Amino acid sequence: MNDIKKFPYTDILGWSVSRFDRFSNCKRQYFYDYYSKYDRDFPFEKIQFLKSLTSKALEAGNIVHDIIRDMLFRFQKSPKPINKDRFFKYSHDMTEKYCASKTFFETYYNGEAVSSAQIYDKVKTILENFINSERFLWIEKNAVPSSSEWIIEPAGFGETRINGLKAFCKVDFLFPVADKIYILDWKTGKPDEVKHAKQLTGYSLWASYHFGKEAGNIMPIIVYLYPQYSEREITVDNKAIASFSKQVETETKEMYEYLTDIEKNIPKNKSDFQLTEKTVLCKYCNYREICKGL
Repeated sequence: MNDIKKFPYTDILGWSVSRFDRFSNCKRQYFYDYYSKYDRDFPFEKIQFLKSLTSKALEAGNIVHDIIRDMLFRFQKSPKPINKDRFFKYSHDMTEKYCASKTFFETYYNGEAVSSAQIYDKVKTILENFINSERFLWIEKNAVPSSSEWIIEPAGFGETRINGLKAFCKVDFLFPVADKIYILDWKTGKPDEVKHAKQLTGYSLWASYHFGKEAGNIMPIIVYLYPQYSEREITVDNKAIASFSKQVETETKEMYEYLTDIEKNIPKNKSDFQLTEKTVLCKYCNYREICKGL
């Protein structure tokens, strides 16, 4: 496949599903996530620490993503089957390493003791679901022969252009089989069909932009790994692309409205970033210690 296109750095904000999701849920949380250096009430380091808090569910997902990534890199080096004993030993060691370096939300706010063994129980279940799936066997049989052309969590943030606007759509795993490009996106949390379909449509446009493939030759698949393995294929046709592109334009302009300088991505005052009305979200927010809405 062709090389991924490069873009010169610009300050202007770039749309992504996760960014607009944060913006939609709570403007104040969005401010802390993306514009903490402009806060006048709390030290930047304090806000960044709160931002770095992880949760049991989030960390299990992070670990699984990285282990599957490393497994795929291993297939690029050798087509031999995975040694499951060594694989799960590696997974256990990775979990220990990750948990040792993180501060958990549940511990910081609720005083809960979180052990790596707790996290590994879920990680192991998720990985077993994956390697025992028909999709894993299909990858070994059909995709490994062309592993030199795989794209596995590419460096950077998945920058692309949608209707001329900066956007970020970073794929988990993209690979060719015959004349098709397959995109698999791993999910370890609850299914959110609308949000996840939106993400996969973005990934399809990213692939089309960078590799010149027609939408009909791109096969985006959401892979749900927990509590059981399941998949959902996303249909990306010209109608879906037109609707998605318009949505990106609309959502980008909504975020622009909270800036005093669009080109330099400078925000309005923090007070202009309203607190969410969905107060049920507040108890799960990393910034609840400093948020005036609580």
